[in-house]
Amino acid sequence: MNSRKEQLEALDRLLTIMDELREQCPWDKKQTMQSLRHLTIEETYELGDAILDNDLNEVKMELGDVLLHIIFYSKIGSETNDFDIADVANAICDKLVNRHPHIYGDVKVIDAEDVKRNWEQIKLKEGKKSVLEGVPKSLPALVKANRIQDKVSGVGFDWEEPKQVFEKVQEELAELQVEVEAGDMEKIEAEFGDVLFSMINYARFLGVNPENALERTNKKFIKRFQYLEVKAKEIGKELKDMSLEEMDIFWNEAKTKE
Repeated sequence: MNSRKEQLEALDRLLTIMDELREQCPWDKKQTMQSLRHLTIEETYELGDAILDNDLNEVKMELGDVLLHIIFYSKIGSETNDFDIADVANAICDKLVNRHPHIYGDVKVIDAEDVKRNWEQIKLKEGKKSVLEGVPKSLPALVKANRIQDKVSGVGFDWEEPKQVFEKVQEELAELQVEVEAGDMEKIEAEFGDVLFSMINYARFLGVNPENALERTNKKFIKRFQYLEVKAKEIGKELKDMSLEEMDIFWNEAKTKE
């Protein structure tokens, strides 16, 4: 691995390149925080894909893309004299020191749960009006639900054991079925949301990240379905002309190759 000196030299090189691009490249010169925003979100998702695939070389490359965006925003901030990369780094350093009093102070903790509880309490002391204030409004609903549950858990609003959460899942499923039979779409949607919310909560108690779990299933389904498409072409058939029984044969074949 690189030494601290080499790491700092690499960051200095990136900062220099950013300065040069901002001054000389027509595309880089015209970018704003607003124009970069959607690209940053895209890069973050690409990093997430690489992590799920456990492709460490790709993780390295995608981290570089995300780091570039951080440097880019900081450069733009420096041009308006609002902040630069040093301000960004110092701000997160100050936050980390302040929120880890068990490392940089005299607070005692027993485990990671103690750290989480302290973290949320410190945030409230910093001026946050709600523990949920830090949950971005634009997060995808599944990720948002997981963050909401994780945050309220940090201040003690939680179930005591997984069994209770599973019972809640069963209760919500029963309520959903009642509304399905009644046929009221608005109530069906509301109860379906409750089922999903309780399932995400159950995943948290099982130590499963629901976003990762669902994305793994998405990838698995895509792989199996594409195998089915290839096999259908090999026998000269269109999927729409095949029976479910025929498709199941190739689907089960795909499962054996995982």
